[in-house]
Amino acid sequence: MSNYAKEMARGSVNTQMGRKIIIAAALAVLPALAVSPSAQAAWQLVATEQGKRVEIERDSIATGEGGEVRVRGRIVLDKSIIDPRTSSLYRVIEISNRFDCGERTYATLKRSYIKENGELVRQEEVRMPDNMPVRSGTPDDRLFREACRPEASAGVRPVSLSQTVDRVNEAASELRQVNQMMIDKEVKKDASRSRDKVGRLTERQGGASSRSEKKGVPAPTVAWSYEGAGAPERWAALRSEYAVCTFGHRQSPIDIRDGIAVDLEPIQFSYHPVKFKVVDAGRNLLVMSYGGVFGLLGKSYALTQVLFHRPGETTVGGRSFDMEVQLMHRAADGQQAIVSILLERGAENPAIQSILNNLPLERGGEVAPVSQLLDLERLLPADRRYYAFMGSLTMPPCTEDVLWLVLKQTQSVSSEQLAIFQRLYPPNARPVQPGSDRIIKESR
Repeated sequence: MSNYAKEMARGSVNTQMGRKIIIAAALAVLPALAVSPSAQAAWQLVATEQGKRVEIERDSIATGEGGEVRVRGRIVLDKSIIDPRTSSLYRVIEISNRFDCGERTYATLKRSYIKENGELVRQEEVRMPDNMPVRSGTPDDRLFREACRPEASAGVRPVSLSQTVDRVNEAASELRQVNQMMIDKEVKKDASRSRDKVGRLTERQGGASSRSEKKGVPAPTVAWSYEGAGAPERWAALRSEYAVCTFGHRQSPIDIRDGIAVDLEPIQFSYHPVKFKVVDAGRNLLVMSYGGVFGLLGKSYALTQVLFHRPGETTVGGRSFDMEVQLMHRAADGQQAIVSILLERGAENPAIQSILNNLPLERGGEVAPVSQLLDLERLLPADRRYYAFMGSLTMPPCTEDVLWLVLKQTQSVSSEQLAIFQRLYPPNARPVQPGSDRIIKESR
């Protein structure tokens, strides 16, 4: 019997055991329903992730005009973290979202940051909420699934029955995850063996694609992208050199949390007005910079280009951002470093406006202004404290051993500027990758 068949046989046993677990879970829940106070049912768990749990207030689900569904959710962190704006600790982020179930989009209407004892730290009202696509695996995706279920939005299911079904579904979900993990394990092994076989054939036959196709491994024809056949979860299958995108151990972006607060050496930026070129790269907008360096720990990194991602790829304590600017640098020894600036909706950003003023007129085009210089110093926040960790490029080939320096203070981008990026480019953010227990330092 093959290893895969053995694993599937064990999976069948696990399935039978899982059914017993589900039944036991349902029976265990029923007696508690009669004594559970309504206050305990206000927030219900919908997902548990590393370092946090996602909950929903089912009573808040309401259908508004145009069929849009509004709901309140919250992210409860395992540990309290410092709010960079108020320097206070908070542990809970309450979110009021508006979902378009048909279009699979959402808009955040309000965020509240709350201490462990329930005291409000601060609250943010989103004045002009934009509809954004719901990214799979995010807290918003969890809330979307719950809010857009027909029975949830209709509000006809009794609370007690809802609790029973939710807990039974949770047990079933755990069982499916166990079985899926076994299948994924075998798929990864098969993919690794296939890549090794393709590599050997390429070495012996000079990369003849016809032989690969006869072996059932066709030459890759799909380009990487952020959705569809070339979506991030399929990058490793598109080309052998993209394998690290799935099998790497320090992939980016990540959700920054549990940083070690220490006295980090300040980043010595030496940016000044330089010539530049704005390029429509198809998937995003990039800027080629002909000057600018930063120094850290006795090493200099030269600025090469600037990339824009909407929404932001990096999250902090589960919080996402409207956009992210990644300033790509390279040292003389080839070491790559990325300085990340997180953007929130607010006032117009003058540095970004200088770039938008020189947008190419055609797809794939480029503009190199003759009489203008770009001063990226204006893009940097006044507070230069930062998070530091090792990661990767967020686009194929997902090269690792990249030094990430994420500035803690956010910068603003106006609604009009956001609208331009939204009009020209679809969402181009890679989903958050596992932290893999990497060390994160942060300036205190």
